[in-house]
Amino acid sequence: MSTDIVKPLAELTDEQFHKIADFIQTNVGIKMPDQKKIMVQSRLQARLKALKMDTFDEYIQFAFSDGSSSDEEIALMIDVITTNLTSFFRESQHFSAMNDRILPELAGRGFEKIELWSAACSSGQEPYTLSIVMSEFIRTHKSSIGDFSILATDISSRVLEKAVTAVYSMEDIGDLTYDLKKRYFLRSKNAAEQKVRVKPELRGKVKFERLNFMDNSYPIDSKKHIIFCRNALIYFDKPTQESVIRKLVDWLVPGGYLFLGHSETIFGMDLPLVTVGPTIFQKNSEE
Repeated sequence: MSTDIVKPLAELTDEQFHKIADFIQTNVGIKMPDQKKIMVQSRLQARLKALKMDTFDEYIQFAFSDGSSSDEEIALMIDVITTNLTSFFRESQHFSAMNDRILPELAGRGFEKIELWSAACSSGQEPYTLSIVMSEFIRTHKSSIGDFSILATDISSRVLEKAVTAVYSMEDIGDLTYDLKKRYFLRSKNAAEQKVRVKPELRGKVKFERLNFMDNSYPIDSKKHIIFCRNALIYFDKPTQESVIRKLVDWLVPGGYLFLGHSETIFGMDLPLVTVGPTIFQKNSEE
């Protein structure tokens, strides 16, 4: 008979939670209301186990200390706490608007290469969807647009690693048409795995980088025609939302387009944007 004693899971006190929550809001911009305490406790218990720690006091002292190991832990903490939910062609009306109105409009202005930014790309479904939409537009339309590139950024290193591999389940692409599946995905040679991978020609159009919206400036190398930043700002308070959107808009070309999530708004914000569709905004053209 085993005499091993199973240690109870560490519990997060209100004071400890508020210290973590304040850090996350200050450095990442995500609000952590009190009702998130149990979620944070549950997710961080795995970090305590990995570090062989018994209490959250130990963990907080380690994570918030000076040193390279604590920097790594902070990044892991953010990865664990940050929720990443996405899918191919999520909020499909945005991609319909791109194909039917926005890309023809940009083509009419003579643009030959479209630069896009998926600013909260999570595990890659959004930027690869953008790559599919652009590829399909170029394939089926005779216009000035003949090339494109996509920058995809996220604060979570963990989801960026998954995005770079571009491997998804058959269920992930279940809603795509047969033609799109055949044209842009490769099935695993192991049929039992039920996995697919985005084709190299699509992956080659996307560059992944880590980026924190709370940074004072964004190290982007060129202005974008289209920026998607969907369902990330809902975690921020209003002043932070406006600050982030202003920095994003700085990287739009005059007349470029910003897409936000279905529950996000710029109402009450002083921004150089006009609404052109549901959560679709166009940057004012410069005189």
